[in-house]
Amino acid sequence: MKHINKLAFAVFLFSVVISLSLLPVEQKARANYSLEALRNIHAPLFLPPVDSSQYFPTQVDCEGCHGFDPDGFALVDNAGNDVNMHDDWKTSMMANSAKDPFWRAKVSHEVLINPSHSAELQDKCTSCHAPMGHYTAKYRGHDHYLIADLLNDTVGLDGVSCGACHQISPENLGKQFSGLITYDTNRVQYGPYEAPFAPPMTNFVGFEPLEGKHINDAGVCANCHTLITESVDLEGNFTGTTFVEQATYHEWLNSQYNEDTVSCQACHMKRIQDSVIISDNYLFLQKRFPYGLHDLVGANTFMIQLMKDNKEALGIEASDDDFFETLFKTYDLLQLNSLDLDLELVETTSDSAFFKVTLLNKAGHKFPSGYPSRRAFIEFTVTTEAGDTLFKSGVLNSNYEVEGHDPHFEPHYQMINKPDQVQIYEIVNGDINGNFTTVLERAYVPLKDNRLTPLGFSTEHEVYDTTLIVGNAETDPDFNRNESGEQGTGADIVYYHVPLQNYSGLLDIRAKVWYQSLPPKWMAEMFGETTLEIEIFREMYDQADKSAVLIDVANINDLLIESTAVQEVSPVALGLSPNPSSDGWVYLSSPDEIQQIKIFNIQGQLLKTINSPASRFELPENQGIYIIEVKTRSEAITKTVKMLRL
Repeated sequence: MKHINKLAFAVFLFSVVISLSLLPVEQKARANYSLEALRNIHAPLFLPPVDSSQYFPTQVDCEGCHGFDPDGFALVDNAGNDVNMHDDWKTSMMANSAKDPFWRAKVSHEVLINPSHSAELQDKCTSCHAPMGHYTAKYRGHDHYLIADLLNDTVGLDGVSCGACHQISPENLGKQFSGLITYDTNRVQYGPYEAPFAPPMTNFVGFEPLEGKHINDAGVCANCHTLITESVDLEGNFTGTTFVEQATYHEWLNSQYNEDTVSCQACHMKRIQDSVIISDNYLFLQKRFPYGLHDLVGANTFMIQLMKDNKEALGIEASDDDFFETLFKTYDLLQLNSLDLDLELVETTSDSAFFKVTLLNKAGHKFPSGYPSRRAFIEFTVTTEAGDTLFKSGVLNSNYEVEGHDPHFEPHYQMINKPDQVQIYEIVNGDINGNFTTVLERAYVPLKDNRLTPLGFSTEHEVYDTTLIVGNAETDPDFNRNESGEQGTGADIVYYHVPLQNYSGLLDIRAKVWYQSLPPKWMAEMFGETTLEIEIFREMYDQADKSAVLIDVANINDLLIESTAVQEVSPVALGLSPNPSSDGWVYLSSPDEIQQIKIFNIQGQLLKTINSPASRFELPENQGIYIIEVKTRSEAITKTVKMLRL
């Protein structure tokens, strides 16, 4: 009965609108009062059409048909779970991009440092964080769209709302960056489905739904998820150079996911194969599949939690339950779909144990990606059966900073053998003098970028100039390379050399990977200044839980160390140790007589030949992977060995 009434009401309302179109202007004004009363009763289902001077609808205009259906008829999956677009979107970082207190604080920080660039800085930042307000201002002839304009603009405060994505034109798709967006201003809304039922949106909202297959293309995300800035010196003078602040879209281009056409939306807007009626109020609509959940989740659990805790102060109208759902899905993506971690024992020697930690990036871009504050790091600990710590690296202190962290920045490591060495995956921005900076406009050169590359990544790709590997990772033989030196593994291997300190007994070894969105080191420069926006965010940040997010854990439990005395290697097969070698010397053991040893580099060039039954030989001086060919009386055996000089 409810659905029959709803259909009858829709027909009635349609007749009201037709009748209104036939009335004289003065009668329309009186009749609109009745329609307004009707809207209040059924709000937000029946708003008047968006004014013809408005280029974008706000989320309020879309919620009536694409929000929660109390009847459970529309926007539910096959199991009856609510999957409406509006409620999933409203607690995302996209929905709150214009209200994000860190973003506002950072804009004020940049303006404080370079006040002569204030208008240009604000205009650039609002192009992505408040695109509908920004582009409305530009279409109306304004030179700049400032934070002051945004604070008084309902359209701008909608952040990355419905029209911000669904009005992107297929023209120039994937070719424009840094907030430059080509919008279709013909009052249309693109969606992925063919033959959309147009009258409700056309008549009641004033926009026409059209099929646009490009809406599932990664190019829709390119405009804002590749940001290239103009660099300035410490006096605020432009250097004439540019800096790649973030290039998530280009990282995706330089990956296997691009080759396989697995777009951004496939991961960040999970597709379900359930058939879903995508609009409320109409019984006859065709079900659609696959359906993309409008969660728009990423990895920034910290900011979502902070905005939930301060939603009233930030003007965010969303329930705690909606925030909890977004947090759950964000943790799910971060902890289950970002990377895989593996830990294994390489060998024990007379005084040391060697371990191998392998990280495999499962994201379709670098990890971490996006805003340059984000980092991941490895915590590695070895403890005795009595609970004493024999070795540790990458442990957070009470201030949520990594113990032993270099005050400038921590280099990329192939092997770690000291507690003050820690593997941190990050991008580090340097100013014109080569000093670490978090002032984005001063970013002149990357000092380090060892973020895990995606599967299929190559230094030969045409967009490598915007996706550089920088620092020690560039020459690390197993960073994004397999044992043959081929690129594209999306992995990194870190070796840990643990001095045993004459210990005998059981050991527990644990490797953890942690993630931080806004680590204290990155915040320090901004918090050294004062603006109203910085102080508002400082108070929220100080009260927030700044714990790092645990992504993955790998353990080796009860490893028995029987003795640290030198032991003879049992000649049961060809043995090669240590691998990796830390001093360049390698030992061979074989049940058969060794007749010849050849050493090749990873390119296959013969470097050295030993025509004797040697059981010990020295590798070349350069660090890297070497191929060892051993000939015995009965066979030829090939092994690979890594040389990592300490």
